[in-house]
Amino acid sequence: MVGYVQKSYEKYVAVGNEPFLTSYSGQFQSFVVPALLNLQQSLVKANLAGYVKLVVPCNADAYESSLPSQGAFRPELTQIMTQLVSFLNSNGSPFVVNIYPFLSLYGNSDFPQDYAFFEGSTHPVTDGSNVYYNAFDGNFDTLVAALNKLGYGQMPIVIGEVGWPTDGAIGANLTAARVFNQGLINHVLSNKGTPLRPGVPPMDIYLFGLLDEGAKSVLPGNFERHWGIFSFDGQAKYALNLGLGNRLLKNAKNVEYLPSRWCVADPIKDLTNVANHLRIACSAADCTTLNYGGSCNEIGAKGNISYAFNSFYQLHMQNAQSCDFDGLGMVTFLDPSVGDCRFPVGVNDHKSSLAFRS
Repeated sequence: MVGYVQKSYEKYVAVGNEPFLTSYSGQFQSFVVPALLNLQQSLVKANLAGYVKLVVPCNADAYESSLPSQGAFRPELTQIMTQLVSFLNSNGSPFVVNIYPFLSLYGNSDFPQDYAFFEGSTHPVTDGSNVYYNAFDGNFDTLVAALNKLGYGQMPIVIGEVGWPTDGAIGANLTAARVFNQGLINHVLSNKGTPLRPGVPPMDIYLFGLLDEGAKSVLPGNFERHWGIFSFDGQAKYALNLGLGNRLLKNAKNVEYLPSRWCVADPIKDLTNVANHLRIACSAADCTTLNYGGSCNEIGAKGNISYAFNSFYQLHMQNAQSCDFDGLGMVTFLDPSVGDCRFPVGVNDHKSSLAFRS
């Protein structure tokens, strides 16, 4: 994660992450409060309870409502949320929530696209005298209302995760990510707050994430490997001002790249029986940019094969054998990148080859 600190100087220890997800069917609920109590006792014994705070990051699906002012925790969570919020309040801990407008847009074809961003919407949500022009504020105030129903309407809220992916799905691209993240930062820095908490923005916000994760599970979607504001080689994907004057993100320096060479499909070979090689290459390397909506989705069948071969080749530190594929691959010194589809070159960090140059 990338920490953007608004006010707080405390340190947090997360007890689990999104343990109340609907998809977990309640299997972790009974462990949360006992774990909190045990860890709190340890912090007290170590004289750390004063500035190390325990939190339980929750997914936004822990609460629900058609309008923000009617927000409430899911009925089956009412009891445990009452216990959790009481514990947090007693120990001076904030409520941590992960909010992802991108997922709302990704999972609902009827979701207004402009409502996911911070530049105003032609489909605002009217809630009594309050009008919501972006999904983040609406989601945030739904949580505020849910906390209020439990008697803790003034509890500090920290955004544990928020961000926008840059690849792997329709709507996941560099432009959208920059517009969303910059809009979010500007919105928070304005100190306008939300209709239910005017002038009181979240105390902390953590942008998700710092770097792409090429081996992350893609069960929720291929975009899961592309949340980073930096690519794996530490290069900023786009200009982003975190509120530090006119300073933008800085690229990592002294990155040691592998030689500028790539593995591609041999143009004179019959590629009829390449399917198994593709499966092996993409099971080890990241090929999510090739899928629908990805930046390399439209480079053709032979381009797909070359991209997969090259990803495998770079992952294995350009080992000659890793470009063989039963004679179907060949090494080239001409960059095969096409348009926005960049063929990576590995980074030699002397430990791992999981980072690439685009």
